[in-house]
Amino acid sequence: MPHPAYRPEIDGLRMIAVLAVVLYHFGFPGLAGGFVGVDVFFVISGFLIGGILWRDFEANGRLNLSRFYIRRVKRLAPAYFAMAGATALAAWVILLPFEFREFGKSLIAATVYLSNILFYRGAGYFDIASELKPLLHTWSLSVEEQFYIVVPLMILLLKFSPRAVLGAMIVGFVASLVACVLITPHSQTATFYLFPFRAWELLAGVLLAVTGHRRGADWDIAPWASFAGLTMVLCGIALIQPGEGFPGWQATLPVLGTVLLLANGRNDNAVNRALSMRGPVFIGMISYSLYLWHWPVLILSTYWRGGYAGLYEAAAWMGLAFGLAILSWRFVERPVRELEGIRGRAVLIWLAIPTTAALAFGALAYIKDGLPGRFAPHVRPHIAASAAFLQDWSRCYRPAEGDFQGVEICPIGSEGAPKVLVWGDSHVRAFREGLNLAALEQGTPGWIIWHAGCAPLFDIDKRESYATRAQDAACRRDNDQIRKGLASLTGVSRVLLIGRWSYYAEGRGIGVDEDNTIALSGLGGSNNAQVLNRAIPPTVAELRRHFDEVHVLRQVPEVPGYDSRDAARDLAHGRRAAPFTVARADLTARIARSEAPWKGEEEAGSIRWIDTHETLCDGDTCGVIQNGESWYFDNNHINNIGAVQMRHLFAPLFQEGAS
Repeated sequence: MPHPAYRPEIDGLRMIAVLAVVLYHFGFPGLAGGFVGVDVFFVISGFLIGGILWRDFEANGRLNLSRFYIRRVKRLAPAYFAMAGATALAAWVILLPFEFREFGKSLIAATVYLSNILFYRGAGYFDIASELKPLLHTWSLSVEEQFYIVVPLMILLLKFSPRAVLGAMIVGFVASLVACVLITPHSQTATFYLFPFRAWELLAGVLLAVTGHRRGADWDIAPWASFAGLTMVLCGIALIQPGEGFPGWQATLPVLGTVLLLANGRNDNAVNRALSMRGPVFIGMISYSLYLWHWPVLILSTYWRGGYAGLYEAAAWMGLAFGLAILSWRFVERPVRELEGIRGRAVLIWLAIPTTAALAFGALAYIKDGLPGRFAPHVRPHIAASAAFLQDWSRCYRPAEGDFQGVEICPIGSEGAPKVLVWGDSHVRAFREGLNLAALEQGTPGWIIWHAGCAPLFDIDKRESYATRAQDAACRRDNDQIRKGLASLTGVSRVLLIGRWSYYAEGRGIGVDEDNTIALSGLGGSNNAQVLNRAIPPTVAELRRHFDEVHVLRQVPEVPGYDSRDAARDLAHGRRAAPFTVARADLTARIARSEAPWKGEEEAGSIRWIDTHETLCDGDTCGVIQNGESWYFDNNHINNIGAVQMRHLFAPLFQEGAS
């Protein structure tokens, strides 16, 4: 398989890419778009690997795929398995069971190069955060491996016509780019993680290599091309902001810049000379190992330390990542790649051993539910709480037409037409297991309709810091659609409203989620509390026109500093945990404005008030620990344990007579 002459400036370009990613992840300022280093890597990979495949195809009329994949295995697998093995051992010591179980799943997915799909599917509400995923960075490796499968297959399928292959690549490039730009505003997670929306970046490199090879390019345009390309890449690193607009059209900036740098790599200019110096070339040579090691070092160290004290500590841990990368490159990556005696079947046998070990370890962590026995008894209530927040939503559906078009409906209780409607925000989700069990025990079918961060009230809009503008708009749209569908619920006689009322009234979270803000508008209200005061009476009145009874759940007491995951981590690693209780006096001050309109409705006989505080409060405090168990997931959401234990509150809602 022919290889092009070594181009040191490409290793220098790799240095820019990997340093952008690493410095960005470790929190160094001035690199808002450091994550675009991955896009630079994609173009380089497409240029080098696609070019190798094309030259082999044109020279021999066929592809030696076995040799190609053996080279890929020897190049990528040793360093990956070294990193994965060390990370698995550290995760065993550090991660909580729920997180360790998810680590096991990600280890399996990363080993078979499907982690991008796993992380795409898992990027939902209440999924463990990215800072708890030591293998999250392998998503890009999975995208590249999928590319290594698709491009050779494309060439083989069209092997009788090089022109057809080139045409197919051009069509694929255009289709992928257009899809990426059009779909990013609507499904940014998909376009970020999934290969079809990233393929254009890799194909940009392939097409550059192919067209250059076909016309005998010497990769020498003019100095301006290198300066323009470097400027575009650096502007992308400095200016592109993380968020819902990326990749989309924004990714074209670093991609086009990388294409220009590669296309002009042989031109003698200051940019190429700088990129070809020993320092940049060396960092470029260790860039794969550095990319592999930096993320687990960052994630596990911040997890263990509870965050960094500042940039100096971040720099120290980043130095460790560099040290591990150099060791990996010197003693793992390079020696195996240069071994000539291991070929063919021997490579496959060698590969099977660590692959089997990684899959077995990942399966053990997942099947054994993260092995909770690793931790002391006083930690386990919080460990159990952190794991008790996954519910069964398999019965949910979203009608494509009709009265509830586009609204997700989740049946609970026994089968049949609903007799009870439960409507609310994420606190409905938190209580789902208790609601379902209460409905089953009473033999009553019901519906759950919930929307995170969306108050179950009519005629209000919201702007939430934790939500996108599209998600904010979807809240009002769903509530309007629910209003249209109420008249069709002729068999429903009772409705239960559940929400984080204090959050909506005060406009922000408290304690650990104080930075989460929300602004309500509508009905002429000048502030959140006023909007709530004006929205509750007409909403209740409208619901009473359709249903016999309107029930409202009193929000569970917020315990400001509590998060079951943080509590478990702190206790497991010898740190003092935040308080597990809240003083009643503090709670009363927090909920006064949010409960005032509901108390007015209760006094007027318009609603039935379901009081959670009677169960969760004792004397002067309210707490997360009940009967030796933690009933909370975080500072405001109950978990499945608490939801099931509190199901008696819902028995009257579902008992005979709800027809």
